[in-house]
Amino acid sequence: MRAMTMAILLGMTAGAALAKPHLRDVPEIDGTILAVGIADEIRNNCPSISARMVKAVLLVNGLKGRARDLGYSDDEIDAYRKSDVEKSRLLAKRVAYFAAAGVQSDAPETYCLLGQAEIEKESQIGALLRMN
Repeated sequence: MRAMTMAILLGMTAGAALAKPHLRDVPEIDGTILAVGIADEIRNNCPSISARMVKAVLLVNGLKGRARDLGYSDDEIDAYRKSDVEKSRLLAKRVAYFAAAGVQSDAPETYCLLGQAEIEKESQIGALLRMN
């Protein structure tokens, strides 16, 4: 009986160790999607900054391949990508990011200042933007 209990516990532990985290918990994936959303919002609100569209498209398209490489199925990727819950969560993170950076929705120049700072830092966000 004790051996059977140990075998069951070991099996459960091994299964848990092999379980993949939700895609929102994979910083490489979730953080990149967040960065793309932030860059998009900056370029939509700052007339002196535009997007590096080819770079953004390649980055986003590469994410699906990277998620597959990490063991996620197309169904898991699409469920994450289309989830209203995940969209709302990422929106809340973008809002918090902008608030922490001092961006004011009614002041386009604050988006421009943030965008310029991201470009100068050569951050992931900045790499998706360029000054006009």
